[in-house]
Amino acid sequence: MPLLSDWLLRHLVVMCLLLHSLVLVTFCFHDAATGCSDGCYCSESGSGGKTVRCSNLQLTEIPQDIPNDTRHVYLDFNLFTAVPANAFADLPYLVELDLSHNEISRLEPGAFRGLGSTLQFLDISSNKLVNFDPEAFEGLRARANLTNNPWHCDCNLQMAMPRVDLEPASLTGIVCQTSEPEQIGVQGLAFLLAPDIDLCVVMKRTTDVAMLVVMFGWFSMVISYLVYYVRANTEDARRHLEYLKSLPGIQGKSEESSTISTVV
Repeated sequence: MPLLSDWLLRHLVVMCLLLHSLVLVTFCFHDAATGCSDGCYCSESGSGGKTVRCSNLQLTEIPQDIPNDTRHVYLDFNLFTAVPANAFADLPYLVELDLSHNEISRLEPGAFRGLGSTLQFLDISSNKLVNFDPEAFEGLRARANLTNNPWHCDCNLQMAMPRVDLEPASLTGIVCQTSEPEQIGVQGLAFLLAPDIDLCVVMKRTTDVAMLVVMFGWFSMVISYLVYYVRANTEDARRHLEYLKSLPGIQGKSEESSTISTVV
């Protein structure tokens, strides 16, 4: 009996060790599949999914290992200079994205592609965005914070704004730091709140002048052609008449006709 007890005890210990190892391996695989980005802090959000905080980590590139069940991402106070295309395409449940207080000066076309059906709030305030590219916000219907960027208001901006689906109140965050033309006087104003200002007026005038120049050139060509045509035909007619006068038969007939006319 003591031998049987020792045998059972040894096998029980081995089985416990195997079970413990299996639990550890399972936990490791689960952690690798759903773990947090390096240096970031992750927690479960109250509405399900994860909240990932990567604030103030001196990051220069958007992390690519954010768990795909994340609903809230905070990337504020970092050193991002651009948001590349499809940067968040693997986050189908993302509700909130905070990119404020970075060095972002460029949003590539499709930067927020794939978030149109879920994202509710986007914060890209306090960056270095100058030009507004509607292709960067492709399909996005979120409420956005666009304040505290050195926006340049020009005709391109005026034509771009109707092409985005962001909540209209979001566009009030575009405050003109510079403008073209400068004499329009929109510096310091929220462009959306100045609907009577037309930044395309210079372009329209330039287009009108160009059309007038083209029309004038066309009419000049037509008139020149008509003048050339009339002169050429007049010269041909004169040469033809002189040629006819130089023919002997024509001269004899002309003299005979003159004699008959005199007799009569």
